[in-house]
Amino acid sequence: MIRIALPRGRLLKETVDLLLSRGILEGRVEEGRKLNIRVGDVEVYLVKPFDVPVYVERGVADLGICGLDVLMETEPLVYRILDLGIGECRISVAGKPEAVGIYERSVYLRVATKYPNITKEFFGSRGVKVDVLTLKGSVELAPLIGLSDLIVDLVQTGRTLKENGLVEIEEIARSTAWLICNRASFRNRRDEVLSVIERLS
Repeated sequence: MIRIALPRGRLLKETVDLLLSRGILEGRVEEGRKLNIRVGDVEVYLVKPFDVPVYVERGVADLGICGLDVLMETEPLVYRILDLGIGECRISVAGKPEAVGIYERSVYLRVATKYPNITKEFFGSRGVKVDVLTLKGSVELAPLIGLSDLIVDLVQTGRTLKENGLVEIEEIARSTAWLICNRASFRNRRDEVLSVIERLS
């Protein structure tokens, strides 16, 4: 039985639809109170997106599906197998409209984000010093109340930014969902893993 960690939240429905269409799952998996679900020959773990690589790296799950943004931020010791082409969004710098000038001229900025490593690397490559404020919740609030000059966050449609009076200033990277694999599972459960990869390819 193959064990797959799937991300709860916005990516789950698209992921389950893909796995159903390729015959990997025999039935629908819904988000709810149950986090460990057996579907035919597949055991599914429903976890937070940032936890998917942890489950896979530690060998609790053989395979996982998570966004490239998570892989860029956490750099887990897993095999990145396949870009699934779903869940497309972008990691971007955003802020209030008047922050565009600050962004272009400043050598020091306060940036709120869920992605401290990506943020430090991006601004460091531009020679800009950053005070990174790591937040777990809605980062859009930070520039509105003066906690930060800018934010670095995932943007899909841009609607949340617009509703909060913010604008997208620069794209850092594009992100899509990837299939990842535990290194030991790739060797020891090769036939099962390759079967999943072939169906998704």
